[in-house]
Amino acid sequence: MLMILKWGFVIYLFFMGVIAFVSNRKHLLSMLLSLEFIVLSLFFLLFLFLNLLNFELYFTMMFLTFSVCEGALGISILVSMIRTHGNDFFNSFSLLQC
Repeated sequence: MLMILKWGFVIYLFFMGVIAFVSNRKHLLSMLLSLEFIVLSLFFLLFLFLNLLNFELYFTMMFLTFSVCEGALGISILVSMIRTHGNDFFNSFSLLQC
């Protein structure tokens, strides 16, 4: 029964992160934060799955490494967007400009 609650909680966290990602489309920072929340819920899901099957947890460390790289890339895009456009609104950002 406790395992079902853990899996349900992780699935609930994942879908709340997806709902937050879809509803906050105006600001890049809120989208990046909801993406990190989704990645953390996927990490927790992976951790539970690997513990259930009694596997080693080395893959979780690799997953965390790639998620940190993804977060650093997102923050660098945010900083460059704020430097060029002055804010993080997607409405002021045009993909047609160089």
